[in-house]
Amino acid sequence: MSQNNLISPNNGILTPEKEELLLAPIQEHMNALQQKIDALRQDGTTKISEINNTIKIIHGDKNFSKHEQEQQIARLKGELEKAKAVESANKAQVDKLVAEGEAYLNAHFDKEYYTPIKNSAVLERKQAKEQYERQLAEYKQNYEAQLAEINKLSGAEKARELKDAKYVYNNKTFDAKVRYDIALQDIKDRRHEAFLQKYQMIDRLRISRFSVGQNYAQKWENFLYRFNMKQFLLKNGLYLVIILIFIALSIITPKVKKTDLFTFTNIVNILQQASPRIFLGLGVAGLILLTGTDLSIGRMVGMGMVISTVIMHKGPNTGQLFGIAFDLTSIPIPARIILALLTCIVFCTIFTSIAGFFTARFKIHPFITTMSNMLIIFGLITYSTKGVSFGAIESEIPNMIIPKINGFPTIILWAVAAIIIVWFIWNKTTFGKDLYAVGGNPEAASVSGISVFWVTMCAFMMAGILYGFGSWLECMRMVGSGSAAYGQGWDMDAIAACVVGGVSFTGGIGRISGVVVGVLIFTALTYSLTVLGIDTNLQFVFEGIIIVAAVTLDSLKYVQKK
Repeated sequence: MSQNNLISPNNGILTPEKEELLLAPIQEHMNALQQKIDALRQDGTTKISEINNTIKIIHGDKNFSKHEQEQQIARLKGELEKAKAVESANKAQVDKLVAEGEAYLNAHFDKEYYTPIKNSAVLERKQAKEQYERQLAEYKQNYEAQLAEINKLSGAEKARELKDAKYVYNNKTFDAKVRYDIALQDIKDRRHEAFLQKYQMIDRLRISRFSVGQNYAQKWENFLYRFNMKQFLLKNGLYLVIILIFIALSIITPKVKKTDLFTFTNIVNILQQASPRIFLGLGVAGLILLTGTDLSIGRMVGMGMVISTVIMHKGPNTGQLFGIAFDLTSIPIPARIILALLTCIVFCTIFTSIAGFFTARFKIHPFITTMSNMLIIFGLITYSTKGVSFGAIESEIPNMIIPKINGFPTIILWAVAAIIIVWFIWNKTTFGKDLYAVGGNPEAASVSGISVFWVTMCAFMMAGILYGFGSWLECMRMVGSGSAAYGQGWDMDAIAACVVGGVSFTGGIGRISGVVVGVLIFTALTYSLTVLGIDTNLQFVFEGIIIVAAVTLDSLKYVQKK
């Protein structure tokens, strides 16, 4: 039967029955070819698969003794060798038939089957839209005629009739929209199923061993099939806007400052600045995952900077801590480096553990417990140092810990290591799974045997370790200069980076990659605005707008799920 006879002379639209008739000769040819291939594989490839499956079953079967298992497996391995020999003997012939099948599909499938269906789908969508618009016009016309009659009435009767007419009209238009959406989805499904027919045949030919091109074609088709513009904008709209902002900045900066913005040097500087902040973002991300937060991050950084600078200070300390001028120069530099790191981690972990305990034990919101930490830490550090900024650390220390190798700052490698470790903890450990479970639904997690208390405590302690490490690394980057005021506002930056990166305040939703992207976005934005000469106070405005936009989009996604 010719293709033209299968298409309606009125509108060129194929019915499902006509689609099957188009596919039938292709299937018939491929089935005949597949039977030849299956016959050649029967005693070779197919037999190998069956024997391997049998061997796995015997290995796991406790009814066999070890001796019996060895006997059975030895026999099967003998059969396996014979099957492999058959497979090898038939390989050339099978490969030839597979190539013949793929060549046939390439020559006939799209031309004789898939392209007519795609063209039919275009016509069907057009027809469905026209029908929907006609229906809406008809409903509107009837509604307006009904309103004209109702307007002749008066008083309560008129109000009641108007309300009823509007209710009926809205219901009819809603039903029409639902029918239209169903029709469009049906057209989309049929086109998608038509596409898959080809790869189902190839799947049998190649035993699911698709080529790179075939895998890519299927992934692209699945992406287009599942793509939803509304969902895409909800998920990625903020990133698109931020990309546009960076594009605009990269255009404006050369004209205003006579220099390119995203040079290699500037990108490296952004990555250097972002590296310590990634530790902070990873730390607070775990708390946000539990529907919490941490307002004390900035003060933790200030505390860590002071501690690190005091311990690694170049010569006797110029400032005093609780009235004591420390001089730790008698301690070898490597020991001072380790001591500074451990002290930062211990102090930060102590404070986050205190906040975690009150949050987990007494159900106090982290906003309160971490705000208390913020005040306590800032008060202690300011009181103990009298607000004095300490000087520089030993100049050789940064060269030992974060040297530049051929211009590449190795501080970035510390951040990469942290990302890998935290990713592993979140995704490959029991604690990580429990973290998501408690964040998603603490009551259900508790019923399933997960200790909500200890998961919360561990999340806070893990945050403390990361804060300590991040502040120690920042001290290296800045070569000291610790003060109580250092890190002010970093808590907001870290939280904002997580939110922009998709870590949801609704709990149980978030990825490490999102946190990293969020940190890089905010660091790059701050750096770019600084290069452009934008006032620091206005930079806060930009950040505030981005945060509100991110949280709004997150809330919209949550509402849709509900």
